[in-house]
Amino acid sequence: MDWDHARIFLALCRAGTLRGAAAQLGVDQATVGRRLAAMESSLNARLFLRTPDGYVPTPAGETAQRSAELMEQAAHQLQREMQGIDNRLSGVVRLATTDTMATHFVIDAMHRLHKKHPDIRIVLSVDTHVSSLTRREADLAVRTVKPTSPDLISRHLARRTAGLYATRSYLKQRGEPQPGTGLADHDIVVYHASVAPRHAEKICGEPVHNARVAMEVNTGLMLLEATRADLGIGELPTHMADADPRLIRIWPEREHSYDMYLVMHSDLNRSARVRAVADAIIESFPGK
Repeated sequence: MDWDHARIFLALCRAGTLRGAAAQLGVDQATVGRRLAAMESSLNARLFLRTPDGYVPTPAGETAQRSAELMEQAAHQLQREMQGIDNRLSGVVRLATTDTMATHFVIDAMHRLHKKHPDIRIVLSVDTHVSSLTRREADLAVRTVKPTSPDLISRHLARRTAGLYATRSYLKQRGEPQPGTGLADHDIVVYHASVAPRHAEKICGEPVHNARVAMEVNTGLMLLEATRADLGIGELPTHMADADPRLIRIWPEREHSYDMYLVMHSDLNRSARVRAVADAIIESFPGK
Protein backbone atom coordinates (compact mmCIF):
# COMPACT_ATOMS: atom_id res chain seq x y z
CA MET A 1 0.00 0.00 0.00
CA ASP A 2 1.31 3.43 -1.03
CA TRP A 3 0.78 5.93 1.80
CA ASP A 4 0.46 8.80 -0.69
CA HIS A 5 -2.50 7.01 -2.28
CA ALA A 6 -4.00 6.31 1.14
CA ARG A 7 -3.82 9.92 2.37
CA ILE A 8 -5.51 11.15 -0.81
CA PHE A 9 -8.14 8.44 -0.41
CA LEU A 10 -8.80 9.64 3.17
CA ALA A 11 -9.06 13.27 2.06
CA LEU A 12 -11.67 12.25 -0.51
CA CYS A 13 -13.58 10.29 2.15
CA ARG A 14 -13.71 13.40 4.33
CA ALA A 15 -14.33 16.03 1.66
CA GLY A 16 -16.64 14.05 -0.62
CA THR A 17 -15.43 15.83 -3.77
CA LEU A 18 -12.24 15.92 -5.84
CA ARG A 19 -12.08 19.67 -5.42
CA GLY A 20 -12.47 19.50 -1.64
CA ALA A 21 -9.84 16.78 -1.30
CA ALA A 22 -7.44 18.69 -3.55
CA ALA A 23 -7.90 21.85 -1.47
CA GLN A 24 -7.19 19.95 1.76
CA LEU A 25 -3.96 18.51 0.40
CA GLY A 26 -2.74 21.42 -1.69
CA VAL A 27 -2.72 19.47 -4.96
CA ASP A 28 -4.81 19.67 -8.13
CA GLN A 29 -7.96 17.68 -8.83
CA ALA A 30 -6.27 15.65 -11.56
CA THR A 31 -3.72 14.37 -9.03
CA VAL A 32 -6.49 13.26 -6.69
CA GLY A 33 -8.25 11.47 -9.55
CA ARG A 34 -5.06 9.71 -10.69
CA ARG A 35 -4.12 8.57 -7.19
CA LEU A 36 -7.62 7.25 -6.56
CA ALA A 37 -7.55 5.31 -9.84
CA ALA A 38 -4.13 3.88 -8.96
CA MET A 39 -5.33 2.79 -5.52
CA GLU A 40 -8.48 1.15 -6.91
CA SER A 41 -6.36 -0.62 -9.50
CA SER A 42 -3.83 -1.88 -6.93
CA LEU A 43 -6.62 -3.15 -4.65
CA ASN A 44 -8.74 -4.41 -7.54
CA ALA A 45 -11.79 -2.84 -5.91
CA ARG A 46 -14.10 0.10 -6.51
CA LEU A 47 -13.83 2.39 -3.50
CA PHE A 48 -16.38 5.11 -4.31
CA LEU A 49 -19.71 5.58 -5.99
CA ARG A 50 -19.74 8.73 -8.12
CA THR A 51 -23.06 10.46 -7.36
CA PRO A 52 -24.44 13.94 -8.19
CA ASP A 53 -23.76 14.92 -4.57
CA GLY A 54 -20.16 13.73 -4.57
CA TYR A 55 -18.09 10.64 -3.85
CA VAL A 56 -19.73 8.10 -1.52
CA PRO A 57 -17.63 5.17 -0.19
CA THR A 58 -18.67 1.70 -1.28
CA PRO A 59 -18.61 -1.15 1.29
CA ALA A 60 -15.06 -1.85 0.08
CA GLY A 61 -14.26 1.84 0.52
CA GLU A 62 -15.57 1.84 4.08
CA THR A 63 -13.34 -1.13 4.91
CA ALA A 64 -10.37 0.56 3.24
CA GLN A 65 -11.05 3.77 5.18
CA ARG A 66 -10.68 2.02 8.54
CA SER A 67 -7.34 0.52 7.50
CA ALA A 68 -6.12 3.77 5.94
CA GLU A 69 -6.93 5.64 9.15
CA LEU A 70 -4.67 3.23 11.05
CA MET A 71 -1.90 4.02 8.56
CA GLU A 72 -2.56 7.73 9.09
CA GLN A 73 -2.34 7.39 12.86
CA ALA A 74 0.96 5.52 12.59
CA ALA A 75 2.40 8.12 10.19
CA HIS A 76 1.38 11.00 12.45
CA GLN A 77 2.77 9.26 15.52
CA LEU A 78 6.11 8.84 13.75
CA GLN A 79 6.13 12.54 12.84
CA ARG A 80 5.26 13.60 16.39
CA GLU A 81 7.89 11.37 17.96
CA MET A 82 10.60 12.66 15.64
CA GLN A 83 9.50 16.24 16.16
CA GLY A 84 9.33 15.63 19.91
CA ILE A 85 13.07 14.93 20.15
CA ASP A 86 14.00 17.84 17.88
CA ASN A 87 16.08 20.41 19.80
CA ARG A 88 16.34 22.93 16.97
CA LEU A 89 14.73 26.35 17.45
CA SER A 90 13.77 26.49 13.78
CA GLY A 91 11.16 25.05 11.47
CA VAL A 92 7.39 25.13 11.14
CA VAL A 93 4.88 25.14 14.00
CA ARG A 94 1.17 24.95 13.16
CA LEU A 95 -1.01 26.98 15.49
CA ALA A 96 -4.82 27.02 15.54
CA THR A 97 -7.09 29.52 17.31
CA THR A 98 -10.02 31.88 16.73
CA ASP A 99 -9.83 35.29 15.09
CA THR A 100 -10.51 37.18 18.32
CA MET A 101 -7.85 35.29 20.28
CA ALA A 102 -5.40 35.75 17.43
CA THR A 103 -6.06 39.49 17.27
CA HIS A 104 -5.92 40.22 20.98
CA PHE A 105 -3.38 37.72 22.30
CA VAL A 106 -1.65 35.41 19.84
CA ILE A 107 -0.29 37.90 17.29
CA ASP A 108 1.54 39.90 19.98
CA ALA A 109 2.99 36.68 21.39
CA MET A 110 4.19 35.63 17.94
CA HIS A 111 5.77 39.04 17.40
CA ARG A 112 7.86 38.57 20.53
CA LEU A 113 8.66 35.00 19.53
CA HIS A 114 9.87 36.11 16.08
CA LYS A 115 12.24 38.66 17.58
CA LYS A 116 13.75 35.97 19.81
CA HIS A 117 13.64 32.98 17.42
CA PRO A 118 13.38 34.31 13.84
CA ASP A 119 13.88 30.86 12.28
CA ILE A 120 10.63 29.49 13.70
CA ARG A 121 7.88 29.87 11.11
CA ILE A 122 4.29 29.95 12.34
CA VAL A 123 1.47 28.58 10.21
CA LEU A 124 -1.61 30.16 11.79
CA SER A 125 -5.10 28.75 11.19
CA VAL A 126 -7.97 30.91 12.37
CA ASP A 127 -11.31 29.16 12.61
CA THR A 128 -14.08 28.36 15.07
CA HIS A 129 -13.69 24.73 14.01
CA VAL A 130 -11.69 22.81 16.63
CA SER A 131 -8.62 21.55 14.80
CA SER A 132 -7.58 17.96 15.39
CA LEU A 133 -4.16 17.82 16.99
CA THR A 134 -4.08 14.02 16.75
CA ARG A 135 -4.46 14.24 12.96
CA ARG A 136 -1.70 16.90 12.74
CA GLU A 137 -4.08 19.65 11.63
CA ALA A 138 -2.19 21.73 14.20
CA ASP A 139 0.68 21.32 16.65
CA LEU A 140 -0.77 23.78 19.17
CA ALA A 141 -4.19 25.28 19.75
CA VAL A 142 -5.60 28.09 21.86
CA ARG A 143 -9.22 27.20 22.58
CA THR A 144 -12.09 27.74 24.96
CA VAL A 145 -12.73 23.99 25.29
CA LYS A 146 -10.64 21.81 27.58
CA PRO A 147 -9.62 18.60 25.77
CA THR A 148 -10.74 15.21 27.02
CA SER A 149 -8.36 13.05 24.95
CA PRO A 150 -5.64 11.40 27.08
CA ASP A 151 -3.15 12.09 24.27
CA LEU A 152 -3.52 15.85 24.67
CA ILE A 153 -2.14 18.07 27.41
CA SER A 154 -3.53 21.48 28.25
CA ARG A 155 -2.70 24.53 30.30
CA HIS A 156 -5.28 26.97 31.61
CA LEU A 157 -4.39 30.41 30.29
CA ALA A 158 -7.08 32.72 31.64
CA ARG A 159 -10.73 33.15 32.53
CA ARG A 160 -12.50 35.86 30.58
CA THR A 161 -16.00 37.30 30.62
CA ALA A 162 -18.50 38.42 28.01
CA GLY A 163 -21.30 40.97 28.39
CA LEU A 164 -24.12 42.51 26.39
CA TYR A 165 -23.26 45.54 24.24
CA ALA A 166 -24.85 47.87 21.71
CA THR A 167 -23.83 51.12 20.06
CA ARG A 168 -24.78 54.51 21.43
CA SER A 169 -26.87 55.20 18.35
CA TYR A 170 -28.74 51.91 18.65
CA LEU A 171 -29.62 52.58 22.29
CA LYS A 172 -30.61 56.17 21.51
CA GLN A 173 -33.02 54.94 18.85
CA ARG A 174 -34.33 51.77 20.52
CA GLY A 175 -33.75 52.33 24.20
CA GLU A 176 -32.24 49.89 26.68
CA PRO A 177 -33.99 46.51 26.96
CA GLN A 178 -35.71 45.54 30.17
CA PRO A 179 -34.44 42.44 32.01
CA GLY A 180 -36.83 39.52 31.98
CA THR A 181 -38.62 40.52 28.77
CA GLY A 182 -36.73 38.14 26.48
CA LEU A 183 -35.24 41.20 24.72
CA ALA A 184 -38.66 42.17 23.37
CA ASP A 185 -38.66 44.85 20.65
CA HIS A 186 -34.92 44.52 20.15
CA ASP A 187 -32.61 43.15 17.47
CA ILE A 188 -29.71 40.86 18.30
CA VAL A 189 -26.62 39.48 16.57
CA VAL A 190 -25.61 35.95 17.55
CA TYR A 191 -23.33 33.08 16.64
CA HIS A 192 -24.42 30.29 14.31
CA ALA A 193 -25.86 27.37 16.21
CA SER A 194 -22.82 25.32 15.11
CA VAL A 195 -20.52 27.74 16.98
CA ALA A 196 -22.52 28.60 20.12
CA PRO A 197 -25.76 26.59 20.42
CA ARG A 198 -26.73 28.45 23.60
CA HIS A 199 -27.20 31.68 21.59
CA ALA A 200 -30.37 30.21 20.11
CA GLU A 201 -31.90 30.40 23.60
CA LYS A 202 -29.97 32.91 25.71
CA ILE A 203 -27.24 35.52 25.63
CA CYS A 204 -25.64 36.38 28.97
CA GLY A 205 -28.42 34.47 30.70
CA GLU A 206 -31.26 36.49 29.13
CA PRO A 207 -33.74 34.53 26.97
CA VAL A 208 -33.92 35.73 23.37
CA HIS A 209 -37.33 34.34 22.40
CA ASN A 210 -38.85 37.82 21.95
CA ALA A 211 -35.89 39.31 20.07
CA ARG A 212 -35.45 39.57 16.34
CA VAL A 213 -32.24 37.98 15.05
CA ALA A 214 -30.70 40.50 12.67
CA MET A 215 -27.61 38.46 11.82
CA GLU A 216 -25.91 35.15 12.60
CA VAL A 217 -22.13 34.99 12.29
CA ASN A 218 -19.47 32.33 12.70
CA THR A 219 -16.53 34.32 14.07
CA GLY A 220 -15.95 36.61 17.02
CA LEU A 221 -14.66 39.52 14.95
CA MET A 222 -17.77 39.42 12.77
CA LEU A 223 -19.92 39.45 15.90
CA LEU A 224 -18.06 42.55 17.04
CA GLU A 225 -18.37 44.24 13.63
CA ALA A 226 -22.08 43.45 13.36
CA THR A 227 -22.69 44.99 16.80
CA ARG A 228 -20.61 48.03 15.87
CA ALA A 229 -22.70 48.43 12.71
CA ASP A 230 -25.93 49.04 14.69
CA LEU A 231 -27.39 45.69 13.70
CA GLY A 232 -28.37 44.90 17.27
CA ILE A 233 -27.29 43.81 20.73
CA GLY A 234 -24.42 41.33 20.91
CA GLU A 235 -22.69 39.26 23.58
CA LEU A 236 -19.03 40.32 23.33
CA PRO A 237 -15.81 39.66 25.28
CA THR A 238 -15.48 42.46 27.79
CA HIS A 239 -11.73 42.87 27.21
CA MET A 240 -12.53 43.79 23.58
CA ALA A 241 -15.80 45.69 23.87
CA ASP A 242 -14.92 47.83 26.91
CA ALA A 243 -12.06 49.35 24.92
CA ASP A 244 -14.34 50.40 22.05
CA PRO A 245 -15.78 53.93 22.54
CA ARG A 246 -18.64 53.14 20.15
CA LEU A 247 -20.08 50.46 22.41
CA ILE A 248 -22.06 50.72 25.63
CA ARG A 249 -22.41 47.83 28.02
CA ILE A 250 -25.95 46.83 28.94
CA TRP A 251 -26.69 45.29 32.36
CA PRO A 252 -23.09 45.18 33.71
CA GLU A 253 -24.20 42.73 36.39
CA ARG A 254 -24.91 40.12 33.70
CA GLU A 255 -21.96 38.25 32.22
CA HIS A 256 -20.91 34.95 30.70
CA SER A 257 -17.60 33.45 31.84
CA TYR A 258 -15.35 31.25 29.72
CA ASP A 259 -11.88 29.73 30.03
CA MET A 260 -8.99 29.76 27.60
CA TYR A 261 -6.61 26.82 27.22
CA LEU A 262 -3.35 26.11 25.44
CA VAL A 263 -3.49 22.56 24.04
CA MET A 264 -0.82 20.37 22.45
CA HIS A 265 -0.20 16.70 21.77
CA SER A 266 1.85 15.09 24.52
CA ASP A 267 4.37 13.77 21.95
CA LEU A 268 5.32 17.35 21.02
CA ASN A 269 6.01 18.61 24.53
CA ARG A 270 9.74 17.96 24.08
CA SER A 271 10.07 19.73 20.73
CA ALA A 272 12.14 22.86 21.21
CA ARG A 273 10.31 24.96 18.63
CA VAL A 274 6.85 23.88 19.80
CA ARG A 275 7.85 24.53 23.41
CA ALA A 276 9.12 28.02 22.46
CA VAL A 277 5.80 28.88 20.83
CA ALA A 278 3.89 27.55 23.83
CA ASP A 279 6.02 29.60 26.23
CA ALA A 280 5.45 32.77 24.20
CA ILE A 281 1.68 32.27 24.34
CA ILE A 282 1.72 31.54 28.07
CA GLU A 283 3.72 34.74 28.68
CA SER A 284 1.04 36.77 26.91
CA PHE A 285 -1.45 35.84 29.65
CA PRO A 286 0.25 37.22 32.78
CA GLY A 287 -2.97 37.96 34.63
CA LYS A 288 -5.47 35.14 35.14
